[in-house]
Amino acid sequence: MEGKLSSVAKNFTPSPIQELSQLAQRCNAINLAEGFPDFPAPPCIKEAAVSAINNDFNQYRHVQGICDQLALKMKKTHGLNVNPLTDIAICCGQSEAFAAAIFSIINQGDEVLLFDPCYETYEGCITLAGGIPVYVALEPPQWTLDPEKLMRSFTSRTKAIVLNSPHNPTGKVFSRDELEIIAKGCRRWDCVAITDEVYEYITYDNQKHETIAKLPGMQERTIITSSLSKTFSVTGWRIGWAIAPASAASAIQNIHIRITDSAPAPFQEAALTALRSPIEYFETLRGVGSGRMEYELKRDFCMKLLGSVGFRIQFKPQGSLFLFAELPKDCLLSDVEYVEELIKQAGVVVVPGRGFFHGNESCKYQKRYIRVAFCKSEATLNAAAQKFGELINAKACPKILY
Repeated sequence: MEGKLSSVAKNFTPSPIQELSQLAQRCNAINLAEGFPDFPAPPCIKEAAVSAINNDFNQYRHVQGICDQLALKMKKTHGLNVNPLTDIAICCGQSEAFAAAIFSIINQGDEVLLFDPCYETYEGCITLAGGIPVYVALEPPQWTLDPEKLMRSFTSRTKAIVLNSPHNPTGKVFSRDELEIIAKGCRRWDCVAITDEVYEYITYDNQKHETIAKLPGMQERTIITSSLSKTFSVTGWRIGWAIAPASAASAIQNIHIRITDSAPAPFQEAALTALRSPIEYFETLRGVGSGRMEYELKRDFCMKLLGSVGFRIQFKPQGSLFLFAELPKDCLLSDVEYVEELIKQAGVVVVPGRGFFHGNESCKYQKRYIRVAFCKSEATLNAAAQKFGELINAKACPKILY
């Protein structure tokens, strides 16, 4: 059968993040690699899903109420008028919504700008559509956007730009000034902005996420993709959406129907309960007004933990669920070698940073970073801290302790 595989299939390799998560399971290691919570989802939405199953919402289904709720949220949060009947497509998670968005607008040879480093899925979708990824490097250690570099990257072949904010893997939240620069390029070159906003409610230190669609002249050229997954700790439910001008939303919906037909019916019903959550729920994600160890505290806990073993964390994540940490200055290991040693010596799994880098500019530092997911329970984070503490006390692994 191997000889029958398509050229596309041969060019796709297993995701290193998923491979490391599987390794963590096999080795009974602590998984700080994959960005999924290991603590329960909110009880009310689980009960809503169970109720939907018991009430036989188990067939193909489109729950219009999701679109109605999303339109209300877009108006309240961003001041955008979105028609829930024509401008929203429900998909099987943000990943499918993003893929369908790419397939809906990219033709063979079209160029798509991406900020480097970036999430691995984007490039695969673009190449599947026949597009050409063009990388614009963010400058470490603050992951700043160089306006001149961005503007030089636009050409007559540029069809779209991908914007992920809050950003995976760095935790950067693009500022209003940066959004204005990106919007200026889109308007000048008549490009579409395709956004990944799955971490829209997970920001820290009084940072606030803004969608580029709210800037002048941008709603008509922006496709927003997001999902329930990160906000409600249900990454396995696969309920996502695209919000776009009617023609694009219709195209995305048609692609979705031909690939998967329908998002999971009982989880669509539960999504209504989730999207109606009070504002207090979204505040407690960041630890505002909460005595529990929520995401902002988890971030700070992990920064202190990694700093104790010599990691250089020069950028404090402003959002998302990840730390992107530079290896200790005197560490001679590459990111992959470090991760391998960490698994062997401490039983902790993180992600090598190189999988997020793609452009030539990043070659000098792309093997010097790891990504750590801190969206884990207190028990998991404390267990990881104990493992690191045992290494420090025993001085068991000089290769990885500095």
